[in-house]
Amino acid sequence: MTYAKVSQVAHYLPEQIVTNNDLAQIMDTSHDWIVSRTGIEERRIVKTEQTSDLATKVAESLLAKSGLSADAVDFILVATISPDSQMPSTAALVQANICAHNAFALDVSAACSGFVFALSMADKLIASGAYKKGMVIGAEVLSKTVDWSDRSTAVLFGDGAGGVLLEASQEKHFLGEFLRADGARGQGLTSGTSSLTSPFSEGKEGSAYLKMEGRMIFDFATRDLPKTIAQLLDQEEVETSQVDYFLLHQANVRILEKIAKKLGVDRQKFPTNLHRYGNTSAASIPILLSELVENGTLQLDGGQTLLLSGFGGGLTWGAILLKL
Repeated sequence: MTYAKVSQVAHYLPEQIVTNNDLAQIMDTSHDWIVSRTGIEERRIVKTEQTSDLATKVAESLLAKSGLSADAVDFILVATISPDSQMPSTAALVQANICAHNAFALDVSAACSGFVFALSMADKLIASGAYKKGMVIGAEVLSKTVDWSDRSTAVLFGDGAGGVLLEASQEKHFLGEFLRADGARGQGLTSGTSSLTSPFSEGKEGSAYLKMEGRMIFDFATRDLPKTIAQLLDQEEVETSQVDYFLLHQANVRILEKIAKKLGVDRQKFPTNLHRYGNTSAASIPILLSELVENGTLQLDGGQTLLLSGFGGGLTWGAILLKL
């Protein structure tokens, strides 16, 4: 049998730091107001970079750390809701930038669940035996999607990218998954709604801005996520005590605290970095994973068991049980 394993991790963040006090200069908000409701203190915002630029930095770092040639990469999946363009895909631009001539490339659009969904796809691609090496990158420039006059959304989001290199292995590392979607509730979190502009069409104008029903999304995350995580653990006959760390999408510290409490898991098992980066959507889980490897909390090939879980627009949510 052929399995997939995470062999390398990397992340990249724009240099520009925008603090809560910076935001207070352009909108009716304050540092204390934002921290008390979200746990966010600052975020990174691009000056000139596009989503493909951030993703390319991650891809280059993965190659440098692994010592691989770009020609050895079989596929590149980029999870994003803030692509450079509808076509070419952000993944195709990354493929061109790193000269990965043998790789196919595509974007995965599942909002804040995007990295988890793309990772699931990549696992199956390698397990098929047809592909041996692939990159899964979450990358976002959300600063171009938010209405900067709307404090209910603008204070939440940041830009960044993170990713992993997957390689074929003889040992099973992906232990189980539980993926879900509910389009009936999809209007609770929207972005980039297209307008009908044909001279033969009639319809309302869309909005490029990200819009969110905050209470509805909070309730969704704190209700559906614990159930999904519990179902996955039960499905794979794994106790919460056997999971070393729960790496959840970094949306709101209050959401993370409530999920940990519902699962009866020590909050220390839920590492966070959203106080420094805000909500980076599909990029949040891989950035966190990479930082934890970088600071020594996690070790590649260390045998630690992780539960990765994303939730967001779509509505989409899911979890993967992974052994390093």
